[in-house]
Amino acid sequence: MKVQTLVVILAFVVGAAFSIGVAWVGAIRIEARSIEAVAFAMRESGHDWVSVTADGLEVQLTGMAPDEASRFNALTSAGSIVAADRIVDHLDVVDPAQIEPPRFSLEMLRNDDGVSLIGLIPSAIGSASVADALASVTSGVEVANMVETADYPIPTGWNDAFEFGLMALRELPRSKISIYADRVEVTAVSSSPEEQARLEALLARARPRELEVQIDISAPRPVITPYTLRFVRTLDSGRFEACSADTEATRDLILRAGTDAGLADRADCPIGLGVPSPTWGQAVSQGIAALNELGVGTITFSDADVTLVAAASTPQNVFDRVLGDLDAELPEVFSLHGVLLEAVENQTNAGPANFVATRSPEGYVQLRGRLTDDRVEQAVLSYARALFGRENTYLATRTDPDLPEGWPVRVLAGLESLGLLNNGTLVVEPDNVIISGNTGSRSTVSAIARILSEKIGEAENFEINVVYQELLDPEAGIPTPEECVDRLNDILMINEIIFAPGSLEFDEASNLVLDEIAAQLPDCRRTQMEIGGHTDSQGRETMNLSLSQARADAVLNGLLSRNVLTSNLSARGYGETRPIADNDTDAGREENRRIEFRLLSDVIAEMSEARGQADETEAGDNATVEETVSE
Repeated sequence: MKVQTLVVILAFVVGAAFSIGVAWVGAIRIEARSIEAVAFAMRESGHDWVSVTADGLEVQLTGMAPDEASRFNALTSAGSIVAADRIVDHLDVVDPAQIEPPRFSLEMLRNDDGVSLIGLIPSAIGSASVADALASVTSGVEVANMVETADYPIPTGWNDAFEFGLMALRELPRSKISIYADRVEVTAVSSSPEEQARLEALLARARPRELEVQIDISAPRPVITPYTLRFVRTLDSGRFEACSADTEATRDLILRAGTDAGLADRADCPIGLGVPSPTWGQAVSQGIAALNELGVGTITFSDADVTLVAAASTPQNVFDRVLGDLDAELPEVFSLHGVLLEAVENQTNAGPANFVATRSPEGYVQLRGRLTDDRVEQAVLSYARALFGRENTYLATRTDPDLPEGWPVRVLAGLESLGLLNNGTLVVEPDNVIISGNTGSRSTVSAIARILSEKIGEAENFEINVVYQELLDPEAGIPTPEECVDRLNDILMINEIIFAPGSLEFDEASNLVLDEIAAQLPDCRRTQMEIGGHTDSQGRETMNLSLSQARADAVLNGLLSRNVLTSNLSARGYGETRPIADNDTDAGREENRRIEFRLLSDVIAEMSEARGQADETEAGDNATVEETVSE
């Protein structure tokens, strides 16, 4: 009986243990399948931030949701796999205040094919708005807009950076502009070193004060054609009228040869493409040395053609020896032509045979002298009108069929050269072509030398007396006198120089204004200006006059302390005599207490006019007195 009972108990225990084991294995399998299914659903829904675990039949979700909507979507996805009452929610939501906004940026790429926009910008701006803002730049070209947006506030400084970047893109047809809220990076290619300098100066002036700007503008080597060099040797010195080199080493070699031949001033020798021979530097240095041995004359290289012109005073045997030696020394590719000028006899009959064209600073051109016949005269007039304008051209020439051969070609080549000058004179003579005048481009002399050497022939003599003037150079960006005054007064209009009542001291804000003015003055160093001090009408007139003069002097001294040359500036106090607002109001009095820049020429003209009116008034008063006395 006892054994039977034990067997029953044992069978019950074994059965219970087996049932528990089967249940445990089943629960583990259900748990694993639930984790696997829910985790797969999270991945498919893009909720990789959710971690899935299980405790028996309960499925536990943990993780940090980026927002409440993402948390709800994760719970919904899990509920589609297992019963909602089996889901244990341990999900948290990120505090929006702790989310850092992304670093917004916009990259604009521009080339001949179009414009590409790439980047991430605030949703409040919108990629379409960016494209609309670019309409003035991208008119007629294709725009690839790949800009994404994010719903965050517009960062401080973004609008200024975008406006500056847009201006840079407008000026740079081959560029990459990278815009950030606190920085703009500009990478571009310019057509020449002069264009590079102009663009760098333009961007530097347009840069907002608080914006960091990185500018990298490269200037590829220009293609020079024909490859020209011209060196002139006088009794006292030598000079380059045109110079070209293919490498820095070649340039140094050429400049050393020029120095040995009496080069008086520092010369510019551009490095460019198109050199006719690797031995260019060697040939040029040999040619300059030969010219130096002759003493007076010119040597011109136009590609591989070399022309050596000696003065009429050069002995024939010396000329023959130097020319022969140079011909033997020059590399084989170069072709040498020598000319020994002859003394020109004085022409006493009908005056000198010449043609003279003058171009005034205003652009008016007068053509005088001799031309071969009516047909040439008409051709010269038509060409001049095409260059200088119909209304600006005046012709008063006469025909002379005995002019030297090639006279029309010389005249036309000279007019083309004159067209490169701001003002100047062309003189064509039987043995010479002379170009004189002023230019605003450092490359003009080289350009004229190329035109004349190519057009009038290797054996022709010519002179170039052209002076570079920085004021005429548009690349230098020098403002006109009127622009100078406007720039300075614009600064004062935005941020005034404030003086406390009865004081001459500058506050911190006024010192910053003086810094801005000082930064503009180097470009205006040739403009004579007056710093005018003005007060309101409070106080005695004499005291206000003295105070305004002291304040104008204080501004002048403040600029001088900033290492600005002030020889073009004068200071004058006007007191209360030139109000611009009503002195009966606080706002009006504040406007009248001011510093103002004026052109000194305008001040002088105004004073002369006032003096003239005073003289007329005095004369009228005297006439009245005399009339009264006579009566």
